Amino acid sequence: MEFDINPIAILKDQLQGALTSTIESAPQLIAALAFLFLTWLIKVIVVKVFTKASTRSGLRPSLQEALRKIIVIGIWSIGILIAAMIAMPGLTPTKLLAGLGVGSIAIGLAFKDTFENLLAGLLLLMREPMRIDDYIECEEVEGQVKHISIRDTYIRRTDGVLTIVPNGYLYSNPLRILTEQSSRRITIQCGVGYSENVDDSREVIRKAVESVKTVNKDKPVQVFAQGFGASSIDFEVTWWTQSRPVDIRESRDQVVAAVKNALDKAGIEIPFPQRTLTFSGPIPFAGKDDKES
Repeated sequence: MEFDINPIAILKDQLQGALTSTIESAPQLIAALAFLFLTWLIKVIVVKVFTKASTRSGLRPSLQEALRKIIVIGIWSIGILIAAMIAMPGLTPTKLLAGLGVGSIAIGLAFKDTFENLLAGLLLLMREPMRIDDYIECEEVEGQVKHISIRDTYIRRTDGVLTIVPNGYLYSNPLRILTEQSSRRITIQCGVGYSENVDDSREVIRKAVESVKTVNKDKPVQVFAQGFGASSIDFEVTWWTQSRPVDIRESRDQVVAAVKNALDKAGIEIPFPQRTLTFSGPIPFAGKDDKES
């Protein structure tokens, strides 16, 4: 059996069929493109209105940017879906929703962590627990917040290293905002000898701390005798200073120096650790003569 196959004729028929189909569907394609252009115009108008309204309301710039992205994605998603139904009349909303349902499950499983970070970022921006330039601590992460996006947060550590942290990590772990208030309380331990007067020592320490310029004068300096140490009476010394890490280190340095100088000037002993050894019997001691013999 012989087959008369003409490749040129087959290709010609296919091209004619594709051209006929394109011409027949041209009105739908033009209408779909026109609707996409209309979607773009709607997006531009809505974004302008939102930007003006959010600026007047005083929303944080990071939250404004996140909500703006969500609005743009939502408008384009709806516009593209409607344009697809216009271009393909056989694509009904029921079929489209069914396909989106299956696709959403697959996408959700594949990008679970990404969606978790996006949702956490949106919640962080809406709740506003921290601001730009705040110093924070979260598990092993510590530093200054430089930028908050809808997916991650940029944190500059005190050693200068920039760390990019997923928002889901910050949202699901305990988060300490060190500069939420302008001042923080600092505590150090100080010991004096057992032979010293406790009340006099407490007063010398308090006056020394109050004289430091980085100590907040609007809040009290507290000095408590905390307990009996191995070789000293231990005091707990607390005061308030600026909340930035560098301010805390500077204030602690000045307070320690001031307390040491004040105790030395008052003749109050800051004892070294001491131990008393007790033996159950006499300890043999080899003198010089014993070694020579």
